[in-house]
This record gives sequence, C-alpha cells and structure tokens, in this order.
Amino acid sequence: MANQQEVNGTEEVYLYDPEVLTKLNFADCKKIYKNGVSPTNPGEGLIIRPLALSDFDKGYMQLLQQLTKVGDVPQEKFEDRFRQMKSCPDTYYIVVIEDTTTTQVIGSASLIKEQKFIHGASARARVEDVVVSDLYRGKQLGKVLLDVLLLLSKEIGCYKISLECKDPMVQFYSLFDLKRPDGQNYMEMRYFD
Repeated sequence: MANQQEVNGTEEVYLYDPEVLTKLNFADCKKIYKNGVSPTNPGEGLIIRPLALSDFDKGYMQLLQQLTKVGDVPQEKFEDRFRQMKSCPDTYYIVVIEDTTTTQVIGSASLIKEQKFIHGASARARVEDVVVSDLYRGKQLGKVLLDVLLLLSKEIGCYKISLECKDPMVQFYSLFDLKRPDGQNYMEMRYFD
C-alpha cells in the first residue's frame, strides 16, 4: 500500500502517500529564509512528512493543545479519526515536522481539499491548524509549513487556497501573497479563476 512504509523495522501508516510531498516543486517557493532553512531543509534533525498513525505517541495531540482546546482524545479515538480521514482519499493532507533526535512532532498544518462543481468541477484548499511547538518558534518553521501547503494545494489541483486567522496573524500570512478579498474576514490566493 502506498501510504505505508517500513520505518525502523516497523510498518508506518501515513494519512496519505508521502510521495505527494516529494513531487512538490520547491523552486516555486518565493519566500526568503535565513540560516539555510527552507522547505527542503527545515533544520538539523527535522523532517517534513505526512501525519502518521504513530504520531499519537510522538506528541501530536500535545502539540495541538498549544494551538487550541483539544479535549479528551485518547489513542483509540485518535486512531479512529485517523482512519476516517484516511478513508477519504484526496481530501485530508496533514503535514508534520518531526524532530528525529527527540522523535517528537514539533510542527503541523492541515490542508483540506474541498471538491466543487464550480470552476470546472475543481477543488478549493483550506488551511487549518497551523502550529509550531513553543520550543521551536522563531526558527521559520511556520513559514516552512505554509510554503509546503501552498505548493501542495497547487499539486493536488486546487483553484484557490484560503484560511481564516486572527488579526495579529494577517501580516504573517500576507507575506505569502494571501489577501483579504473585498474586506472579507478571510484571506486567499487564487491560482486561476
């Protein structure tokens, strides 16, 4: 199965095929990074990959608690939701950054592909749940995650990408050419009309 790989002698189950991320054209990233950081090199010991079933044990839920209220999500509930999302191929793309030296997930962002009849039966992408561990903030990893999602949304055929954010984050997302259309309370970037 394309969404499974052997990692350290055990079979890893990914939310989607990791090959999708290797197809991204990182030359299209127009953001300027410092200290050699980029989507292809997020930092020493850091890797970008799809969410995995084993990420419950790698601190994924604790990371999300730094973003918002998570509630009680035991491992069984996490695994059920993971399998539900996985059963909707070409819909859920959760990208994580793992620190391989600590085997902890330290960053995450979600891209949800919404199928449409409009725009020639195209699709729209929505960015959700962007978070970087407070221990890793200031290392440009939020920028890396967003660049990956922007490239990914184009790769999977979306005609636009949008997100909702709090006012203090508007300036950050504006760095990626995301705009508030006609005074709306969300921002978007269109790839074609």
